[in-house]
Amino acid sequence: MAEHTLTYSEGVKGFPSFYSYIPDMMVGMNNYFYSLKNGNLWRHNTNTERNKYYDVAYPSTISSVFNNSPLENKLFKTINLESDNKWGVTLQTDIQTNGSIDRDWFVKKEAAWFAFIRTPNDNPMPDSEFFLRSVNGIADCASVVGSGTANAFVNFALTVDIGSIVSIGDFFYFGVAPTYTPQFAGPITEININLVGGINQLKIDNSPTVLPLPPVVPLPAAPFFCMYVKNATAESHGVVGHYCEFVLTLPNIAPDFVGSVATELFAVESEVMKSYP
Repeated sequence: MAEHTLTYSEGVKGFPSFYSYIPDMMVGMNNYFYSLKNGNLWRHNTNTERNKYYDVAYPSTISSVFNNSPLENKLFKTINLESDNKWGVTLQTDIQTNGSIDRDWFVKKEAAWFAFIRTPNDNPMPDSEFFLRSVNGIADCASVVGSGTANAFVNFALTVDIGSIVSIGDFFYFGVAPTYTPQFAGPITEININLVGGINQLKIDNSPTVLPLPPVVPLPAAPFFCMYVKNATAESHGVVGHYCEFVLTLPNIAPDFVGSVATELFAVESEVMKSYP
């Protein structure tokens, strides 16, 4: 947890303010605010560069929460900044903790900055995320050929509908009875469906050196339950939860922003829809 400086006021008999920097001593005098750090005296709010304390530049951060209709589970899809500058965004809900928007992902639309919320492709996925809408089940497979290689084929009975949602690049998982604990097997590289020709299969890169992905688990002997996870970054599903906490971050120095330039943030909006599992 980050350290802060908490100040006490005799006038209000309470703690009215806290600061993100850590001085040795601080005092207000003659309409100026002073602090001592490592034996040096500093006068605040007089230099042109913002968020620079004791010769160290810090980013600007703002934290808040979207909490409309707190009893409904919602899908937070986008962030819209009524601002004269782009901010980086990190988001978490009571269900997901890994939503983010890089500053470079924002585009300007009608004088506001707009971007979709992305989540990373965490493979293997945490157990808490297997119920998300980006995860889809198929069925038990009939046979496996080439386990542990880049040319592993998972064959299904001709009566199984693999479905039209699955795509090349999705991540293949399997579960073995009786626990059916999902295991990451690698990305899907081919979808081969020719029911007249007796072909109903997925090709999986099940080799242990799939990069930059983590080590995969070799496919076991059939039958086992098969499922796939959509590319979370490309699909832009957003984050699911009853509320959404977000943190905006603006670097002190960036290619299009320097600390001596003021910036304004008027409002933060999100496109939210009720989640229907």
